[in-house]
Amino acid sequence: MKTTFAFVLSCMLLLVLSACGGEKEDSSTASSGVSDTGVAPSEELVIKATNYAFDKQEYHLKKGVPVKITFENEQGTHGVLIPALELQLDGKHKSKVVTPEKAGTFDMTCSIFCGAGHTAMIAKVVVDE
Repeated sequence: MKTTFAFVLSCMLLLVLSACGGEKEDSSTASSGVSDTGVAPSEELVIKATNYAFDKQEYHLKKGVPVKITFENEQGTHGVLIPALELQLDGKHKSKVVTPEKAGTFDMTCSIFCGAGHTAMIAKVVVDE
């Protein structure tokens, strides 16, 4: 019984440690500013995360304007999820160019479970006309 428990615990620890590792992003594609669709951004938005909080409670974008959204993880392990923009950023995928097509207020959450304050790690993205 103890051997099985130790084995399972070791496997879980190995999975956690392997998930923490990251691949270095190719700087030539990261800094080009052109999306996979070939659209160059007109604006840039930087979202910063620390333990259990984003740097702002509300971010503003313009409808129909391509924007490069960049995620900076300053403390802890976090990610960004904005389903309305079909956007998910994290340590491996730090930026993406999106063009908001619909005006409104949308939820943004942390996409990586980061501890006790994870559920409170929310913000709003407002797409203005």
